Amino acid sequence: MLRRLYHEQPESFAFTPANQAWAEAQVTKYPEGRQASAVIPLLWRAQEQEGWVTKPAIEYIAEMLDMAYIRVLEVCSFYFMFQMQPVGSVAHLQICGTTSCMICGAEDLIAVCKEKIAKNPHELSADGRFSWEEVECLGACTNAPMAQIGKDYFEDLTADGLASMIDAMAAGEVPTPGPQNGRFAAEPLAGLTSLKEFDSGQTQYNASAALATELGDSLKRIDGSEVPLTTPWIGKDGTVAGRDAADAPPKAPEAPVPVAKQVAAKKKAAKPSKAAKSEKTTEKQPETLKSAREGGADDLKKISGVGPKLEQTLNELGFYHFDQIAEWGEAEKSWVDSRLKFKGRIDRDDWVQQARELATKGKEHS
Repeated sequence: MLRRLYHEQPESFAFTPANQAWAEAQVTKYPEGRQASAVIPLLWRAQEQEGWVTKPAIEYIAEMLDMAYIRVLEVCSFYFMFQMQPVGSVAHLQICGTTSCMICGAEDLIAVCKEKIAKNPHELSADGRFSWEEVECLGACTNAPMAQIGKDYFEDLTADGLASMIDAMAAGEVPTPGPQNGRFAAEPLAGLTSLKEFDSGQTQYNASAALATELGDSLKRIDGSEVPLTTPWIGKDGTVAGRDAADAPPKAPEAPVPVAKQVAAKKKAAKPSKAAKSEKTTEKQPETLKSAREGGADDLKKISGVGPKLEQTLNELGFYHFDQIAEWGEAEKSWVDSRLKFKGRIDRDDWVQQARELATKGKEHS
């Protein structure tokens, strides 16, 4: 399935103050310089807040974690749990269509969705309240066919039962998760064949369905009002476990600056003045070689950001060794950069410093 940014996007995104505080708390889980590790929980929180992941949300999270926009987009488009288009404001139904569910009637459930919601998956209903999609195995094969709606599983479904459930949700009701045919959990339909001393009648629902019913939040999106809001490793005084109070995360801004304004400000700050343009770095060809020295070329792919294609390009330009790259100054970098397909990566990945370290290690081992 092709996953790309939706053709209509909002102008901006910002976490609510409560969600901003939560997001900043998530970042404290990771060591300095590893903030990018928080990208998945932050994308999930953005989706919970908005219903789907928007382009401005991707940019906002990228700015917050000091990541390139494309890196966050790569994560978002890779994981199918992230919705990259609008979903129903009441519920998004994920119908399992893999083998067990397909054999047991998933196609009938999909037919209901087409009739009551929209003809095509990922298409909003006429009132914008519902959407649906077919997904791969959700792991409840014993209770096939099944669907995930909101946070919970709804199992042992029938076409009539799903149709009634959609009508109930449209009327403002929250359906009861779990088996829909009277089963307690995943025992045989004909009754228990072992562990017969277990009395399922002691509770109305299995543990998972019981908790979901008690909370009544199957359809409710996380909005930051949940308690506790932050995270267990942050004390009531804001101190992060294992860190000094001075290193505690900053408090959430009362009015987060929209990412569009942040980006515009960055671009304005980065835009060179006329004087700076006139003093543009002069290109200077670095020292090149016609072939590698005796002993063979260095493995330039050890430089982060250099793959096989780039290594080939560098070799064609006359660069075979780490110490050659280690000697590049601004003028030399400008010369090489102008001959690469994707400009800016020399400074972005700091090739020169990496090459210096690799060249030094090579000397130590020789």
